[in-house]
Amino acid sequence: MYIVVRLIILGGPGAGKGTQANLLCQNLQIPLISIGDLLREAIANQAKLGQVVQPYVEKGDLVPDPTMIKFVRQQLLESDVNYGWLMDGYPRTAFQAEELHFLLDDLGQKLDWAIYLKVSEAELMNRCKERSRTDDDPEIVQRRIDLFYERTIPILEYYEYRQKLLTINGDETITQIQKEISEKISSQ
Repeated sequence: MYIVVRLIILGGPGAGKGTQANLLCQNLQIPLISIGDLLREAIANQAKLGQVVQPYVEKGDLVPDPTMIKFVRQQLLESDVNYGWLMDGYPRTAFQAEELHFLLDDLGQKLDWAIYLKVSEAELMNRCKERSRTDDDPEIVQRRIDLFYERTIPILEYYEYRQKLLTINGDETITQIQKEISEKISSQ
């Protein structure tokens, strides 16, 4: 018997979302829908979507909502997500969070938790400097951090209002963060 769980993970660039998402997916045996990885893959393959999103990704801007909503819908219609999923990299705005809610209603699904990895801005910048990704140029990282605070923070209020928000101290060790997430998910 499967326990169906649907999660999103939120945090600034370098917050550890990818690391925690992979660990959670292994532990819960659910697929990861990594929007950033899927977009980078589409760009690398020069897929139609990749050509549309490339200018936004290269500048550190958010991809327009209609494009993202259509893309996320496609991901949620894949057969491997029938028994749950964890989404990393979406929603990025309160509008997208609301659209995701409507989309899930339309698909007969519900979000269980929005997990927020709370990390200081200075720590986000340090972590991004330490990893070596092509889109981690300091100016682009700073722009993504600024956009995160400007556009993404209202998502926290949205999920808090819906009683779906789990705030986790993202400054802890990987193991401590994973333990806290697991405890909060299982106790709710």
